[in-house]
Parts: sequence; C-alpha cells; structure tokens
Amino acid sequence: METSSTVFLKDKKSLVSPQMPLWMIRVFNYEYWPFQLLFFPCIFYWLLLSIKARSLVYFTATNPAIDMGGFFGESKMNILNKVDEKYKPRTLLIDKNWTIENILNKLELEEISFPIICKPDKGEMGFRVQKIFNAQEMEVYLETGPSEILIQEFVDYNIELGILYYRYPYGKSGISSVVEKEFMSVVGDGYSTVEELMNKSDRFRFQIKRFSKEKRELLKSIPLSGKYLLLEPVGNHCKGTRFINGERLINAKLIAVFDQIASSMDGFYYGRFDLKVKSIDDLYKGENIKILEVNGTTSEPAHIYGEGMTLWKSYNDIFFNMRIVNEIARENNSNGIKYMSLFEVISVARRHFKMKKNYGN
Repeated sequence: METSSTVFLKDKKSLVSPQMPLWMIRVFNYEYWPFQLLFFPCIFYWLLLSIKARSLVYFTATNPAIDMGGFFGESKMNILNKVDEKYKPRTLLIDKNWTIENILNKLELEEISFPIICKPDKGEMGFRVQKIFNAQEMEVYLETGPSEILIQEFVDYNIELGILYYRYPYGKSGISSVVEKEFMSVVGDGYSTVEELMNKSDRFRFQIKRFSKEKRELLKSIPLSGKYLLLEPVGNHCKGTRFINGERLINAKLIAVFDQIASSMDGFYYGRFDLKVKSIDDLYKGENIKILEVNGTTSEPAHIYGEGMTLWKSYNDIFFNMRIVNEIARENNSNGIKYMSLFEVISVARRHFKMKKNYGN
C-alpha cells in the first residue's frame, strides 16, 4: 500500500512524511494538480496544430463514428455498440424515469445480476460511476442520476487496464499508452479504523473527505487483522486508484489484438479502451477481455500518472498523442470528413457541463 509523498521533479519515491499537508502534496506532485492546470501548456500546442489543420476543432474529424470525435458529451452506449459482442460485458441503457420494477425485469431478461455498475451514458473522469449492490441502492441512484444511465454487469476480473490505441486511415496503427490500475484498498490490523488506515497513504487521504459523505460507516469500521478490504471498486484516478505505467506491456502481439478489436469499429481511429482481463496471457491472446467503455479524442495517456514519470516526459507523451489526433483528423478531412463548427462544439460542451453541474460528482 502506498505511504509516500512525491515530488514531480524526481521519480516517485519516498521523500517526505505521509502527514505532510495535502495542499503541499498537491503542489509538489503534478499527479494531484487540477486538470486545467496540468493541461494548460497544451493550449499553445493545440493552437499550433489548429493552424496546420485550419480549424480550432479539427479533433471532431478524428473519429467520424463518435459525436464530436469523442471530445465531450458522446454516448458511451453508441460507442460500445461498435465493439464485437465477445469483448463486451452485458450492458443495458435505461432512462431514470423507468420504474424500479421495469428495471429489475429488464435486468433479469438480460441476465444481469447484482452487483452492477451504474454510470451516465454521457460522462467522463469517473462522473457518477457507482457500484450498486441491490434494488434499494438502485432506487437511490435513480433519484440523483442523469436521465440516461448505463447498467453494466460487474466484471470480476483482477486486472484492469487503460489502453490508448490509434490507427491512421491509411493503415498504420499502434498503442501509445498502457496504464495498469491498482484499486484503493487497506489491510486491517485489528484495532485501526478504516479512516486511520487511509491516513497512512497520501493518495487515500485525498479520498477521506469524499468517503465522509458517501461511506461514513465504512470509515468508522475496524477490519480484522490481516483482512484485505477493497475501498473503491471503480478504477478511476480521481477516486483514489493508483495508476501504474504499463508501457512494458506494449508489443506487436498487443497491437495485433487491438487491430482485431478495432477492425469492426468503422469510423473509430483514436481512443482509450478501459477494460478488464483475466490475465496478461489472455490479453495477448485476445481472450477473456471485457471492454467497459471506449473514450475518444480527449483520452489522455493515463500512464503519465505512473511511477517513474516526470513532468517533462509526461508533456512529451501528451504532445505526441495530440499530434496523432491532429494527423488522423487532417487525413480524414482530406478524405471528405468535415470538421464541425466551433459554435456547435461550444454549444454541446456547454450543455454537457451544465448537466454535470446539475447532478454533481
């Protein structure tokens, strides 16, 4: 379990006490910087790429099959529908106005049983993603959730990865990022509360405020000595998941697997596959893979938050992926795919963020 603070100018090693104030940890470790601050320098590179493409919203042509190329507000279900059935968990799109009886009947027909994962059809960065254990929790989620919700069977595989894949219209393909996810968990000592155990890790300390609202009773509980306790089943960085740089997993076999997966996805050229798999051997064989969702052009190379990364190398990798998005978009545009207008993109983005503000995190 992680117990060290880190500094962005060096590899992520133990440098200071875990009781360092959280604001100071946030300052010295870019992993905890606000999204807007970390990606602010990218604005200047985006402007340069826009000049090359002669459009500020060139990215809307990168993935013609996805709304706005996957910039914001795209339907997760629409993208998942393009993935071969053998790679998908059972997934159901519902309206929050459905009665709980209708939902339970539909779940039974689709052979989806509790626990389940619920998340908005349109959202990102872990927005409103929640593991639901019973009908009562489902009713509560419906009261506060957005109008269209994805219900997905819970995939009980141990390995969760984010794989950023690209393919050019003329054939070249590759994988530019792999991130492994280590879920937030503690091991009991028989006398410490969950909150006390969480206080031993800088990463977990950032989550205590959220837990005090969402999982207050869990914080007060005392796990038995040696008991492993999973605190957060949702593998999202902003929810305490540790991201591990998995670039070592990239090879020709892995690229071939995702060439095969993407071959059925007409109009998809760039994005991150968030998936679970039984084993790394299965990953290379293309077996026992369940793709939870696919993200489009705003997919970040999530390995930048892993150990051994520096701020400078992270920006190099971000810019590399920005260039790929731009090159694919320009190639598609030369083949007749039009860029959306700036006005359209702004309108969709406004509606999307207004929705997120209305429903909270």
